[in-house]
Amino acid sequence: MSVAGGPVWRLEHQSGRASDLHGGSASLLEAEPDPVRTVRILHVDRPALVLGSNQPDSDVDVATAAATNVEVVRRRSGGAAVLVDSAAVVWVDLIVPAGDPLWSADVGTATWWVGDVWAAALERMRVGPALVWRGPMRRSAWSGRVCFAGLGPGEVVVGSSKVVGISQRRTRRAALFQTAVLLRWEAGALLAVLRLDDESRARGVIELADVAVGIGPDRSDEVVDSLLAVLSQT
Repeated sequence: MSVAGGPVWRLEHQSGRASDLHGGSASLLEAEPDPVRTVRILHVDRPALVLGSNQPDSDVDVATAAATNVEVVRRRSGGAAVLVDSAAVVWVDLIVPAGDPLWSADVGTATWWVGDVWAAALERMRVGPALVWRGPMRRSAWSGRVCFAGLGPGEVVVGSSKVVGISQRRTRRAALFQTAVLLRWEAGALLAVLRLDDESRARGVIELADVAVGIGPDRSDEVVDSLLAVLSQT
């Protein structure tokens, strides 16, 4: 994918289990001798609760996840849980090699360009104004368990609500940025597969209602097209 005189991105579309999709991105990061700029548009074939790299297994209500056919996966990039469902989340992984103009050795600022790209894509769709957070990690009472309850560098908000979540994983040869843009935000669906008592779950639905916002349930193709248009100029 490129424009005349512009940068070249390898474009991949893949569908399948969340565990396999994560594995595909990891293999590009780790196994390729010469990583190249890559954008991977990923579609899960069933919902998946994706835990952050250091999130405890005890956060998961295993019985409910099994009963509702939700795959439980752990990503090796940071952050907290995201409920990935193709009807609610657009999942895009971006890989840039070390030495690329988009590469930064500063972990704290390395995601800023990713947020800028997503913000530009959203504003092309007249969603916004979309703003990129360039401050330190902002935590909340729920952010250790729920990704969209916190705000990290490079992540995108509309108003005060998070729209795009980003996590990163790095090697000496490349950086992987795993991104999720919300089509809709339903805190209760995520909390239903976390291990919580009824009172805490009910309180969470209320407290998390406005921490995030979706761009609209039928805009997955549109937001991908808009992102690719911005990347072709990046």
